[in-house]
Amino acid sequence: MKFLSFLAQVCAILAGVLLTVVTVVTCISIVGRNTTGWTLLGDYELTAVAAGAAIALFMPWAQLRRENIIVDFFTSRAPKRLNAVFDRFGALMLALVMFLLAWRTAIGCMSAYSAKTTTMMLGFPEWIVYTAMVPPLALTGVIALVQSTLGFGEPQEQTP
Repeated sequence: MKFLSFLAQVCAILAGVLLTVVTVVTCISIVGRNTTGWTLLGDYELTAVAAGAAIALFMPWAQLRRENIIVDFFTSRAPKRLNAVFDRFGALMLALVMFLLAWRTAIGCMSAYSAKTTTMMLGFPEWIVYTAMVPPLALTGVIALVQSTLGFGEPQEQTP
């Protein structure tokens, strides 16, 4: 689990860097638009592309830390053992969904690559974003699968 934790931290750090860069680019574009009339062409496209990749990159860390949304309205008074079974089952279902998303995103990547689709303003190849999303989605699935079989243990105190 330490290696998976390391990979999840790397993904979270990459997502943070990506969002920081997009924030700086957006601020520069807004300041330029409001002061000199100059704007960065395609700043909305960059934001959308980066946000999609960042969401996928944050998911392994969220699953590792058990920070995903848990609705326990009906099970809050259930015995801890029953809740542990439900948590493991939920992790297994999440693993299956993440593997499905990784697979379909990879298919979308190959389709976008063969069709040579690009964003409208910048002409940025869409397959690159899909490619960036596949590994963290698969990693989230692996983490959830390990959690469903070995349990959750105590969350680690490290943060990226």
